[in-house]
Amino acid sequence: MSNVILIALEILIFVYSIIIHEISHGYAALRRGDKTALAYGRLTLNPVPHIDPIGSILLPLTLFILTRGQVVFGWAKPVPVNPYNFNNPRKDEAFVSLAGPLSNLILATIFGLVLRFWPMISIAPLLVLIVRLNLSLAIFNLLPIYPLDGSHILFYFFPKTESFLTRYGYFILIVLMFGGINFLSPVINLLFKIVTGF
Repeated sequence: MSNVILIALEILIFVYSIIIHEISHGYAALRRGDKTALAYGRLTLNPVPHIDPIGSILLPLTLFILTRGQVVFGWAKPVPVNPYNFNNPRKDEAFVSLAGPLSNLILATIFGLVLRFWPMISIAPLLVLIVRLNLSLAIFNLLPIYPLDGSHILFYFFPKTESFLTRYGYFILIVLMFGGINFLSPVINLLFKIVTGF
């Protein structure tokens, strides 16, 4: 498979992986009583309402090239959520935040098991892309750094961390990104081996 095709597939798989990630947030919020995402038409697989030119295309493509496909992450336009519609805002917000990374872990597991038990050579590179991308998305978003999903889960268990992280979270995230996010690679590689057996 040529590099051009791999990059094109990488972008396509990434875009739909983050779309599913965002839709999962919206459906989780809907289950908790918030219909905002539904009202804004964001519970759709149509990529147009979700795509952020920088976070959905430019950043993942740049990281793919710089890290040779080892680490890829980015974002879609966040699904709108109104925590005032929740019965238990802090708990429900943590539930909604967890739904995104969990959807990526589920996708990685499904396609990883296909790769493990049905390793067709012709589509194996595509399956590897899907698994690695979704593992990267899940692990990165679970980092307890604001505004990533993991921070909202952290706030539920340790509410006193919210003031500090909401103030300095973006700075910490920028430092990590420019300092090299490759520290996630060993975790991603381990999970990839557990899921696929390779």
